Amino acid sequence: MIDGLIKTRIDPLWEAMATPLVKAGLTPNQVTFAGLVLICLSSLAYLWHLSPLWFGLTLALSFVFDALDGAVARRRNMPSKAGGYFDAMVDRYQELVVLMALGYVHHLWPLAFLAFAGSVLISYAKARTAIEIAVNNDTWPDLFERMERIIFLCVMLIAAGLISDWRDQIIFWGLVIYSVLAHLTALQRARRATAMLRQADQDARE
Repeated sequence: MIDGLIKTRIDPLWEAMATPLVKAGLTPNQVTFAGLVLICLSSLAYLWHLSPLWFGLTLALSFVFDALDGAVARRRNMPSKAGGYFDAMVDRYQELVVLMALGYVHHLWPLAFLAFAGSVLISYAKARTAIEIAVNNDTWPDLFERMERIIFLCVMLIAAGLISDWRDQIIFWGLVIYSVLAHLTALQRARRATAMLRQADQDARE
């Protein structure tokens, strides 16, 4: 939802930040892969240092870097359907790695599973609709999209690091809220998709 509302304002900022990557000759897919590597390293480091504050800060930096692949594609005139697909797949693996790290460190595997399942269902709800009918990627302004989930995780971890006495409670309830919002958003998308598909069925009969 945030991304859809501020996309036209934030894209120039991403493109300006992508200047060093463009000058270095990196391709969009290379930037996408580098973002995945950074997030994997940040998540692995969390297993060692156990600091939610550092995990939240390094994740924020990693996700900012990861967001630059689209800007590089625009700056270098290299947009592609294959690149978009690769980026979407990498996004799911990034969330998986982060939630696995949280599940492992805090012994919250059921919540980590529910959170990841919700994020995957959000993506699937739109992707499955696109198999049936053409969809506009910019007309799905949903509650808990990827940018909201990223911001939520980073803020949750930073808050847990700053309020150390409540660390475990913040992460537990944070994952509960994450899971609930993710599944509500998946249902929101499913409701919209059902309405769109019923309309398509009706149009086909007329």
